[in-house]
Amino acid sequence: MSIINSQIKPFKATAFLNGKFIPVSDADLKGKWSIVFFYPADFTFVCPTELGDLADVYPEFQKLGVECYSVSTGHALHPQGMARHLDTIQKITYLMIGDPTGAITRNFDVMIEEEGLALRGTFVINPEGVIKVAEIHDLGIGRDAKELLRKVQPLNT
Repeated sequence: MSIINSQIKPFKATAFLNGKFIPVSDADLKGKWSIVFFYPADFTFVCPTELGDLADVYPEFQKLGVECYSVSTGHALHPQGMARHLDTIQKITYLMIGDPTGAITRNFDVMIEEEGLALRGTFVINPEGVIKVAEIHDLGIGRDAKELLRKVQPLNT
């Protein structure tokens, strides 16, 4: 069964944004277009590059009224730690969600159970909370935020 056109499942988590921890839930994704961007782990080589790429394009998503959420199976404290050590992470102004229990990662069917990590999953969700785009990549395959922006532009017109 495809995840396309399915309703996002309920979740509650803690996110890191601008030096603060804030609660976030599935309700926050409703009422606007949203991107949920799963990455395998904090403090790796490829993940900060992808997160930084998304941060560079994030203002363009905002102009379209699209909110971005990155999700890692790490704790919400990890982005704070990464921001202290990696300039790339310091420029992020979208929510970084910690999913240490893997509940959100399992909701989107991107959990690698034997490793406790997420596949590189990208999901575009409409204002009603319905998944309209789902792309899932293996750990070694990076993503391009400009290509994601190209896909989102016609959805929000």
